[in-house]
Amino acid sequence: MSTTHEYILEGDNSQYANEQGKVVPVVTYSGEEDTNTAQSGDCVRVSGVSIQHTPATKIWFGQVSNVPGYRSLPHHHAEAETGGYVLRGHGRIYFGENYSEYLDMKAGDWVFVPPFMHHVEANMSVTEELVWLTARTPENLVVNLDDVPDEILADYRRV
Repeated sequence: MSTTHEYILEGDNSQYANEQGKVVPVVTYSGEEDTNTAQSGDCVRVSGVSIQHTPATKIWFGQVSNVPGYRSLPHHHAEAETGGYVLRGHGRIYFGENYSEYLDMKAGDWVFVPPFMHHVEANMSVTEELVWLTARTPENLVVNLDDVPDEILADYRRV
């Protein structure tokens, strides 16, 4: 027994139309990602889907990386909800008063960071890169805060 599905298109997608007036998927090919994104210290964000180079208006999706032994500045993402997936490496997110609390992540782990939460993203390895995918709504909002000494971040070692 086969099932037939009827798809009903709802809403006006005209804001996503290309120069020819057609609404089509947009591919950002490898090497064409947007690197003009908000950064925080040694944490590098590269955009694959964003308002800067696609018709997207309600999502930012990209790759975030830290070279061995480096970390972000303290920051938050304003009203944006943030989800991440660790591709490789050993990451740590410091948060709370004086960044005294933390959670560790490794390849295959997922993380959610609530809006306005002050945090530091660190690569806990001094030999391997930390790479993760991040999705954020509505956009790649990054509000950098005053830096803190490495010494207050438990077990963190800079190369």
